[in-house]
Amino acid sequence: MLSIRSMYQKMSNRCWWKSTAMATKIFGLIGYPLGHSFSRKFFNNKFRNEDIDAEYRNFEIDDISLAENIFLQSEICGLNVTIPYKQQIIPLLNEVDKDAQAIGSVNVIKFVRKGELVKTIGFNTDIIGFHDSIAPHIRSHHKSALILGTGGASKAVAHCLRSLGISIDFASRTSGNGKMAYTDLTEQIVSSHQIIVNTTPLGMFPNVDACPDIPYQGISSSHICFDLTYNPAETLFLRKSKQYGADTINGMEMLIGQALAAWRIWND
Repeated sequence: MLSIRSMYQKMSNRCWWKSTAMATKIFGLIGYPLGHSFSRKFFNNKFRNEDIDAEYRNFEIDDISLAENIFLQSEICGLNVTIPYKQQIIPLLNEVDKDAQAIGSVNVIKFVRKGELVKTIGFNTDIIGFHDSIAPHIRSHHKSALILGTGGASKAVAHCLRSLGISIDFASRTSGNGKMAYTDLTEQIVSSHQIIVNTTPLGMFPNVDACPDIPYQGISSSHICFDLTYNPAETLFLRKSKQYGADTINGMEMLIGQALAAWRIWND
């Protein structure tokens, strides 16, 4: 796997993409799979309601190298990036803004056109969406967070929580590289982390009977339990957390917040 340093070295050597004349503006989402995605409906409703001559499409690709073919489509004006490509997309871009560079994860691509040439710039709006969604729930006793998962979204969550003065730990299926395994977690560890964020796809439709394997008995009414998943609206992780009194939040508000931030970037 490429290191973050080598990713940016490779990215900096890229020239502008070459394109042709534009027609109706096309925006879209890169990821795999995309059957769960809400973004296409959200943006196409926005375009219809605001009489915007644009279309939002899903680009479901099973290999990141296929993204280069999407970049060459002349009508593309902006893209979102989701699981599993938020990190893998970086070497294909011309530039990455400082926040996305700091966390090594991109979920928005802006296309800057200059004649027939196109430059791609990566951003991360998960930070904005997550911050605006969780900040109203945080109280003085929320000092430590446990982040479940180590993918691209987890890095945005960690960046945001650190900016709020909250210490973080990671847990995943396996331990190492500064993270605990789920099997390492005890009720005491869960109890001592008053914020728990699920950044994994466990519980996402259609696998609605799945959830992170953690000792939920350690959760109490002092906890915030946040699941980045928005389909279903209440995942098994959230249902189990709610049984122990936690303040639960799903990913819908974060999704809308990051989507609107992406729209501002595309139109800036």
